[in-house]
Amino acid sequence: MINSFDAIIEISADSDPIKYEFDKEIGMIRVDRIMPTSMYYPCNYGFIPKTKGGDGDPIDILIHSSYKLIPGSIIKVRAIGVLHTEDEGGIDAKIISVPDKKVDCFLANINKYEDLSQIFIDKIQHFFENYKKLEKNKWVKVIKWGNTQDALDIIKKSTCYENI
Repeated sequence: MINSFDAIIEISADSDPIKYEFDKEIGMIRVDRIMPTSMYYPCNYGFIPKTKGGDGDPIDILIHSSYKLIPGSIIKVRAIGVLHTEDEGGIDAKIISVPDKKVDCFLANINKYEDLSQIFIDKIQHFFENYKKLEKNKWVKVIKWGNTQDALDIIKKSTCYENI
């Protein structure tokens, strides 16, 4: 099983609290909402094309990279773990990834989410536990963290990719 696949960026790391989503009908990034929280996305955030998660949307992915990535760009990534969450829309796995080793050599030694600093792992979890708290009828519950194989299994079950 090869751990290299494409992700599409919707939100750059450390961006203002604005939720962008890819609009399939027009093929562009749309402002979904301006979030009332003062939190910033801890990583580049987007989705894995040609997938469908438990909430009916493409699988969410966080891409930890050396630099901010431009919304709408496509990047080859490697899964290093998964944050299992549930929200008002259902089960919602967040794949944790880094760019492919050929794309970002600075993170080539990161192979599992535990290779990230504990404070960075905590920052990701804190973001998802809190970023919807000020929004009416929205909530998130963090269930648990999973390893690289858990992430790949989720992607494989919900995708038509043949190289995963």
